[in-house]
Amino acid sequence: MRNTDPITTEIIRNAFISIAMDMNATLIRSAFTPVIYEGKDCSVALIDKNGDVLGQSLGLPLFLGNLEICVKIIADKWGWDYFKEGDVFYMNDSYMTGTHLNDSTIIMPIFWRGELVGFAASRAHWLDVGAKDPGNPVDSHEIYQEGMRWGPTRLYDGGSARDDVIELLRLNSRFGDALIGDMNAQIAAGRTGEKRMRALFERFGKDTIEAARDEIFRQTEARERQTIAALPDGVYRAEGYLDNNGLSDEAVKVNLELGIDGDNIRVDLAGSSAQTGPVNCGITQTIAATRVAYKLLICPELPPNGGSFRPLQVSAPQASIFNAVEPAACSWYFSSLGLLIDLVVKALSEVIPDKAAAAHYGDSMVISLSGKDPRHDDEFYLMLEPTTGGWGAFDGGDGANSLINNVNGGFKDLPIEIFESKYPLMIRDYGVRQDSGGPGKFRGGNGTYREYELLTDSSLSLWFERSKTTAWGLFGGESARGPIVKVDIPGQGTESYTKVNARAVPKGTVIRSFTGGGGGFGPAIERDPARVREDVLDGYISLEHARQAYGVALTDGLEVDEAATANLRRKAGG
Repeated sequence: MRNTDPITTEIIRNAFISIAMDMNATLIRSAFTPVIYEGKDCSVALIDKNGDVLGQSLGLPLFLGNLEICVKIIADKWGWDYFKEGDVFYMNDSYMTGTHLNDSTIIMPIFWRGELVGFAASRAHWLDVGAKDPGNPVDSHEIYQEGMRWGPTRLYDGGSARDDVIELLRLNSRFGDALIGDMNAQIAAGRTGEKRMRALFERFGKDTIEAARDEIFRQTEARERQTIAALPDGVYRAEGYLDNNGLSDEAVKVNLELGIDGDNIRVDLAGSSAQTGPVNCGITQTIAATRVAYKLLICPELPPNGGSFRPLQVSAPQASIFNAVEPAACSWYFSSLGLLIDLVVKALSEVIPDKAAAAHYGDSMVISLSGKDPRHDDEFYLMLEPTTGGWGAFDGGDGANSLINNVNGGFKDLPIEIFESKYPLMIRDYGVRQDSGGPGKFRGGNGTYREYELLTDSSLSLWFERSKTTAWGLFGGESARGPIVKVDIPGQGTESYTKVNARAVPKGTVIRSFTGGGGGFGPAIERDPARVREDVLDGYISLEHARQAYGVALTDGLEVDEAATANLRRKAGG
């Protein structure tokens, strides 16, 4: 009989997490493109021989538990004995992995003394995989316009590289050499996981490690079920809308029904829009995103592992935006998922008000520029950046300013130095967008503004969302301002967008992006005037916004005018 003591279990638990962190560090330090080594658009997982997560590093929450599903997809297709020592698999099929084709998954089986003991898996955003436009087209109608689609494919067969397959990958990217560099970084991450995992087995032995794994999974599941059981049984609902699908002005509906029954949670997405435009995802990714929402509320202090999420069941109608089928386009799959996460919190806010937060700005807000760089012999360049925004307030605290959205987690916006050294543009201004957070007793976080000046003729693509259904408040808190991008074109005036695909813009064009804020929590009239004054001094809100939204008047010396404030709040009914 296998057994383990508590101390050994904790050592092994933390070793699993440490291995995953080392894998992630290897990937980031070895990557060729800024979207990975600066932006950190990647995630890794250490997985056991049954396809369950042992450890996952900081990375994109959107991939929570997704990599384990990809391992099981390969096993379901060909069997567990299909894996050989030295194999490396690549896959990006949106209907399998759930994400867009640029998110490239590398899976490596780990053998110890000739026996399969686990897997090292990673996912990273490859800059270009051969779409009709550089990077991610905004106006794709079907997946064939978005790049090369790969089911699980061996890149290494028993330790030998399949050079013909690797060359095919290189030839089908506008940045083929960088793609191979990023691929090798993911393989290096897998080698790191393999080396560390084997050392762990040498130290403790198979029986002790598997006993510790079973105990870790048991503890996690028990804790989660206990937390769920404390919530009132019932059915909770919420709905929201994306601005559009990128191809028309028709809104895209996200409909959520969440049921709690004892120590189980059921999420049903029936009633959500049918697959449309490029905003669709495979069911694998819908499950992963729902797990993010679940983790926000259920035992967020516990690191995810194979015992996590066992009480959670997720369903979505086939051929809907959450369960796409061929030939649905999937480039901008994450927009509905960020909204879904906020809606899960909204649906449960009445029963867990102490854990619920108002909605955040909600989307990756991606700006992309491409063209020829005259500083480097007209070499083709592609800049791709998700931008930051405001998060929702909660009971006891203001929302964060200028933070990446909930699906991206550890993702970083690119430093100005990287922009100006790598790309033919200048960052002229950058800061917190004043007055963009939703007013409330606790203020929603502000969005971000950024100003780019182009030093060469370029092509501009944008995907900014939640401009119509902006971040909502809770318990009397107010909604935030939505995003907008203004493009000043020399001799042509100013154009405003939230979405545009491959818009030709000449040298000298100035692009000013403004992301949305987060929703407020509680009535704004109840906010402490001293805190309103601090917000004004910090530049988060203007004097006029303090008066209109919060009923707080300040003197010329920027002190609270108590008499004028009392009068303003009396008129507002506070």
